[in-house]
Amino acid sequence: MVLVTGGTGLVGAHLLLHLIENGENVRALYRSKSKIEKTKSVFEFYKKPDLFEKINWIEADILDVPSLENAFIDITEVYHCAALISFDPTDEEKLRKTNIEGTANMVNFSIAKEVEKFCFISSIAALGDIAAHETHITEETDWNPEKPHSDYAISKYGAEMEVWRGQQEGLKVIIVNPGVILGPPKMMTIFEEGSSKIYQKVSDGLPFYTLGSTGFISVDDVIKTTIELMKSSIINERFTLIADNIVFRDLLNTAADALKAKRPHMHAKPFLMNLLWIADGIFSTLFFRERSITKATAKASYSKNLYSNEKIKTALGTVFTDIHQYIKDSSRL
Repeated sequence: MVLVTGGTGLVGAHLLLHLIENGENVRALYRSKSKIEKTKSVFEFYKKPDLFEKINWIEADILDVPSLENAFIDITEVYHCAALISFDPTDEEKLRKTNIEGTANMVNFSIAKEVEKFCFISSIAALGDIAAHETHITEETDWNPEKPHSDYAISKYGAEMEVWRGQQEGLKVIIVNPGVILGPPKMMTIFEEGSSKIYQKVSDGLPFYTLGSTGFISVDDVIKTTIELMKSSIINERFTLIADNIVFRDLLNTAADALKAKRPHMHAKPFLMNLLWIADGIFSTLFFRERSITKATAKASYSKNLYSNEKIKTALGTVFTDIHQYIKDSSRL
């Protein structure tokens, strides 16, 4: 039996759908029954509600060790997708506890229960820091602790260290480092986090764009490639999963066209982005609201990071879906 954590998120819900379509016997963790409805909505979105009934749901929390005992009964493979995603400095403790401690618990149980293979869904945020002589960030790029990193990046890097510890103790592992994961635009009504925030802001008439860049990938490609890695003989490796490196302005324009919204038309230069995160911090403190832009997200918006996907293409011969075409096609679903 396959165990999936984070099954009520964008990646986890799609993973559950694909695994069941492939005939797998699947168990998924949940903390709140209300969140299961999000996963059900994904199955309904793809017109496959009958498959949803095949999920073996079990109430458990990756931070609650006793609850994981029953979850791991008869488990042979684990896909660990559960994570807290936040760039708000006030969430530092929650990030470290959920992403590092939670992963450690999953690794420990996998070792104790003799799980055959363990997959961790990490992030390109946990990859290294590019050196002066390098052009692209790869799986071998060194993490420089002297350079600034977001609390989220540190927590995912720390989680990876727990996975590698498990590997040293005999657990067979795979780590994937996806870029920004994009789902169908219409799913912004199901999920509020991740790519859904991008679509929602564009739909609401986002006026600003930046000229930074990063790696993007469709959720379908993340799932397809991850499952293929788990079914392969490849073990104890990590792989960067991106379809392409895309300038934010171009991505926002494609999303705006797909959503029939106005394209962002004002260039937010680094100076303006830095003013915005400072102002947002002040207003968030005064009015007790969630941060909408932080120092980390502001910096990311104008950083021009390039990531290499050569390792996964060499290992599996992977051909990724063009992101602009994916947004256009999936917007018609």
